[in-house]
Amino acid sequence: MTTLLLLGALLSAPSQVSKMGIPYVTDDKAGPPDLIEAIRSRRPGGKLLNLDRILLHSPNFTKGWNTMFAAIRGQLALPGKLRELPIMAIAVLNKADYEWVQHEPEFLKAGGTREQLAALKDLKADPKLFDATELAALQLTIEMTRDVQAKKATIDKVRSLLPDQQVIELIGTIAGYNMVSRFLLATGVEIESTQ
Repeated sequence: MTTLLLLGALLSAPSQVSKMGIPYVTDDKAGPPDLIEAIRSRRPGGKLLNLDRILLHSPNFTKGWNTMFAAIRGQLALPGKLRELPIMAIAVLNKADYEWVQHEPEFLKAGGTREQLAALKDLKADPKLFDATELAALQLTIEMTRDVQAKKATIDKVRSLLPDQQVIELIGTIAGYNMVSRFLLATGVEIESTQ
């Protein structure tokens, strides 16, 4: 009976390593307190995510990552929905479920709808669900993610709809979150358990 209880506890316990076998850094070995505080200040409930626990194997890399994504998430002129829409599309294009799960609530908070999420899951650019700017951002995301090089016509369309500052921020967001999805997949970061 004791063996069954122990086995049950192990199976329900959060994973200690990623799908690729990289251990998640534990709280007692997380890193410099100022870096941990900076990360926690960006996270709901101040909780470190599995992504953070993989990144923290390199505190210097983590510091740069946290600074860049703090800027993308909270310091740009780009509207929140135009930030989150490409992130959701990138998650689908790159099969990065972790990215989708983390950003679905952010997309909804930024004004996205469940209908738009369903369309994004299928990469449907439905003009009944998305406005012209959102459609242009989605096209840019698809081109930058699938082909790396965006078409000039697509950039011109985005530039006709947004000021250049927001164009640069949109391009940077798409590039940044492609990096995130590739990092997540290569390291095997798992979605946090809800327990």
